[in-house]
Amino acid sequence: MTRLERRYRRFLLAYPAGYRKAHGDELIDILLDTAEPGRRTPEIREALGLLMGGLRTRVEHAAAGPAWRDGLHLGVAALTVANLAALLPFVTAIPLWTVLSAFTVLAVIRGRVRLALPLLLLTGAKATAIASGVPLFDHVLIPITSGPRSVDGLFATTGPQVVALSYALAFAGSLVLAAGAHPLKARSWWWLAVAPALCVGPALMGESKFPVGVVRAVAELGLLAAAVCAARMARDPRWGVAALVYLLSVTVAMAEHGPYLTVRHLAYWALLTLPAVTAVLVAREHRRTALR
Repeated sequence: MTRLERRYRRFLLAYPAGYRKAHGDELIDILLDTAEPGRRTPEIREALGLLMGGLRTRVEHAAAGPAWRDGLHLGVAALTVANLAALLPFVTAIPLWTVLSAFTVLAVIRGRVRLALPLLLLTGAKATAIASGVPLFDHVLIPITSGPRSVDGLFATTGPQVVALSYALAFAGSLVLAAGAHPLKARSWWWLAVAPALCVGPALMGESKFPVGVVRAVAELGLLAAAVCAARMARDPRWGVAALVYLLSVTVAMAEHGPYLTVRHLAYWALLTLPAVTAVLVAREHRRTALR
């Protein structure tokens, strides 16, 4: 195998494994036949084309099955990840409940929503009790101030109604998904890495009653931008559905602090709303064009 072929094969990793198995050798033969004699590295145009082609193929493969159901599954996964992210900084104080929350995320992303239902009930009840300052199931000192956010404490800026609603949305979505006849897709394990990213870094509007982590805001905007790109590539609304489910949770949390929100809070909400709505409209516009 030549150096040029090895490098071509590395770029082909952008494509799904099944696609590489079916068409990989054929693509390599074409690329090698059209390459200039003596070339040892792919041209930039070829490299970018392979990367974009792989991304598009992955998105098109992901856009299989009922869009609303798959989008709801993605939205529930995002909600459970956000719920886990709220607990992670306090894992030393509530290790059992943090682990159960992680298992909830795992059950959802692997498509085992029936297993996730009782876990959501347990962790949701405990989280709501902590936010209410009421002991439940075990003896944990409240308020919980262990971990990097010891100044504020767990749910110090969030009321029990918002906490309960966040878990209720995830539970209701899981219940709808569990009622379906067809199995759900198993999501990537990378979802587990999103939760730690949402709870690190300094906070924007840290002096307000609704602080937002810088890394969290960047991660949210990055994922929503990816949803817009995927919706446009696949001409499919499932990523828009997922974005709207997550946006609903954020909107409810912000509404609780309505009188205390600043212009920066509204700008943050607008930055989340724009790509979420765009992901739906882009897919809808493509669908209208296809029907003409």
